[in-house]
Amino acid sequence: EVVELLKKSADRQDAIDKLTERFLLSEKQAVAILEMRLQRLTGLEVEKINEELEQKRAEIREFKRILGSEDAVKEIIVQELTEIKERYSTPRRSELSYDYSEINIADLIDKEDIVVSMTHGGYIKRLPVAEYRSQRRGGMGVTAHKAKEDDFVEHIFVSNTHQDLMFFTNLGKAFTMKGYEIPEASKTSRGRAIINLLQLVPGEKVQTVLPLPEEREGRYLVLATRDGLIKKTPLSEFASIKRNGKIAIKFAEGDELIEAVLTSGEDQLIMASSEGYSIRFRESDIRPTGRTAMGVKSMRLPEGAHMVALAVVHDGCELLTITTHGYGKRSSVDDYPLQGRAGKGVKAGVFNEKTGALAGLKVIPADTDIMMITDGGIIIRVQADEISKLGRATQGVRIMKLKGDSAKVVSIALTPHEEEEPEETPAETEGEAPAAEGAAPSETETPAEE
Repeated sequence: EVVELLKKSADRQDAIDKLTERFLLSEKQAVAILEMRLQRLTGLEVEKINEELEQKRAEIREFKRILGSEDAVKEIIVQELTEIKERYSTPRRSELSYDYSEINIADLIDKEDIVVSMTHGGYIKRLPVAEYRSQRRGGMGVTAHKAKEDDFVEHIFVSNTHQDLMFFTNLGKAFTMKGYEIPEASKTSRGRAIINLLQLVPGEKVQTVLPLPEEREGRYLVLATRDGLIKKTPLSEFASIKRNGKIAIKFAEGDELIEAVLTSGEDQLIMASSEGYSIRFRESDIRPTGRTAMGVKSMRLPEGAHMVALAVVHDGCELLTITTHGYGKRSSVDDYPLQGRAGKGVKAGVFNEKTGALAGLKVIPADTDIMMITDGGIIIRVQADEISKLGRATQGVRIMKLKGDSAKVVSIALTPHEEEEPEETPAETEGEAPAAEGAAPSETETPAEE
């Protein structure tokens, strides 16, 4: 009947009107019949439609039964949750704990090896150690720090982002920072001024930077002042340092800290004075004292002299001595006899009107350059291996030619060696070295007076 009705309809709308009128259907139901394929309107589909109708009626009866019974609802909920558990449950991976601990910022930062460098002018930065790729012997190296022409890298060492770094100033204060607190910068960047990181007062400057070991039991800090005091303090005394620093040593007005070194308690130390005397003694000669103590006498100083150097030494190492008039030499530490603390010491070379006074003494490792700066701000860089190795009681060779009779070397520092184009300069008379970067053949050794 439906098929006949559709065949006699003039158009779609006419078919919809006839279906709704004949079978009392809604417009949507009539449209649904029009969209059926012809085979579904034949008797072949009647049985299937009747089965579907009966199924829907059965579902309706079941849903009504469930909605009418609270127990049936709960039974279905339990069944569905059980199926979810069996399908998706896995052992707990987290651990529930009622213990509370404060989160430290270091816990959120990866432990990474870094290279820390700081210039004479007080600029500091860090780089990942991977930035310094391995090179073959004789390679040209890479730039480590972009310093101004009147500045140079004075401290450089390998550390990590979690390691404590200790800074000592000329006023005898100690500051600490974690490696990650030092700003990261590129190889060509100057870095950041240290005064923006440490609470320094006017006239205060960093003299020494020490990376601290994780194991600090039995380790000591040895500090030396310009007026000849020396003090040994257990490293444990510096366990907690606030942002404004902590007093590391007390001294009289006019004195200042010149150096700080980390020791094992069984090391040997060497110190040198501006008058040219040096003294090598055992660290055990210094009794450990508290952090605020003033220290004891390191060596006898004549009137007008002051200390210029402190270093940890071991048998067989090499020492470098530089004078205020630009003379210097390398010599073996074995040339410096082991003595008791507070003695007069021995001459570290020949010092006269020509050479000037002793400006500094350093232990020099391999592949090191020497940076020398004058009171006029002139800097020269010399490869340590090019400086003649002579006996302790000798004058040395000229390393730097100074401009003017009043100019003098006021500071020396060690920095990693960098290859540079050699400058050709005529050799000087008196068997001295050329007055440019590089050292000269050794001069005639002049014995020093003990």
